[in-house]
Amino acid sequence: MNRLFLIIACGLLLCPGSYAQDIEELNFERAIEIGLERNFDVKIAINEGLLRENDRRIGESALMPSLGVTNTRTFRREDTEQRFVNDPEPRLIDGAQTRINNYSLVAIYGFRPEAVVALKRLGKLSEVGELEAKVMMENTVAAISMAYYRLVLELQRYNVLNTTLKFSDERREIAKAQYEFGRASKRDFLAAQVDYNADLTALVNQEQIIQNSRVNLNQLLALDPDKEFAVKDTILIQENLNFEDLVDNAYEHNKQLLITQRMQNVAFLQLREIQAERLPFVTLNGAYNDNTLNSQAGFLIQNKQQGYTLGATLGLNLFSGFSINRRVQGAKLQMRNQQHMLDQYELQMKSDLQRTYNVYQNSKRLLDIERANYEVAIENADIALDRFRLGIANYLEFRDAQVNRLTAESRLIESLYNIKENEIELMRLSGRIYFANPNENIY
Repeated sequence: MNRLFLIIACGLLLCPGSYAQDIEELNFERAIEIGLERNFDVKIAINEGLLRENDRRIGESALMPSLGVTNTRTFRREDTEQRFVNDPEPRLIDGAQTRINNYSLVAIYGFRPEAVVALKRLGKLSEVGELEAKVMMENTVAAISMAYYRLVLELQRYNVLNTTLKFSDERREIAKAQYEFGRASKRDFLAAQVDYNADLTALVNQEQIIQNSRVNLNQLLALDPDKEFAVKDTILIQENLNFEDLVDNAYEHNKQLLITQRMQNVAFLQLREIQAERLPFVTLNGAYNDNTLNSQAGFLIQNKQQGYTLGATLGLNLFSGFSINRRVQGAKLQMRNQQHMLDQYELQMKSDLQRTYNVYQNSKRLLDIERANYEVAIENADIALDRFRLGIANYLEFRDAQVNRLTAESRLIESLYNIKENEIELMRLSGRIYFANPNENIY
């Protein structure tokens, strides 16, 4: 299968060494592969599609003749008293035995017009089952993608917090040295220690967030919650997504839209199936019989019959208490409902695409701002650190620059994740997140 993985340029390296040593590595492509192989929702959806296909094959049997064979053997033993017209004396037979052996071969073929239409309807439902499985697979790919890049985001945040902690530790050592040499008060040193502890607490909390993010991803991959793996990746975004192309792809490849269209066809075939019950039907039957009777009492001592029987029945439903008319009216209402549902989903699909694309475009504009702000924040933090080393700036000025850098870097990676999240949703809505060909067979 042609997998369309949502990647192209830009991001920050991640993954603290404590999470990457002696642990199996997991990249994005491998995560998708594992998820589609193991995810239980995907397995259930595929089996449901196979059940629909099995129903279609069962429906094909309605157009095939039935053939049955029977063999009946009967044994009877009884005391018999017989009187005949020409013999006044009764004839007594004790324990008279009668044996009957019957062999029959029967073939029946009935052609009903509604069965042909029903087979077409089951075929459409089989297509719906396969499309529903594809919808579940695409939703799973989208969910795994978001969970994977959420883990990437949290690992990047860990790096940001770890860098902040290093700055706080350096500031604490500088404040300690200045205090010991009498160049600063103990208050400055204690303030540096408090800020260091706060940054350390944030780093420890981030480790917990990372672990929970791993658990969420493991759940989607149907892995044990405590499964450890190292993610060495970047948040990569596509440069250009054209709205008109996304809409065109959605009309052609969006599986939920295709399901709604198929269900409209099913409603039409249901109407035709009911109307077909008014048409004549034909039943053909044939039988071969071999019957043997042996009796120790009665007029017939032995009777053998062999031969075949052929027949045909032509029928027409003349009146059924107006039930067909009522069912036709219900089927027409269902057709109108399906048309409304199709129109409703088309509007919803275009609205979701427009909303997501608007957020996507705005997020890209914000990314440029956050990049510029991040560069300024880094330069400002470096200057503040140099001034603090020289004793020109106080700890409040340095801490303010440090917090600004932390905020700017966090907002930058959050902006990258928001763009990636909207990319994934746009690709899902356009039907191209996983299947390049909507007619691709998954069984």
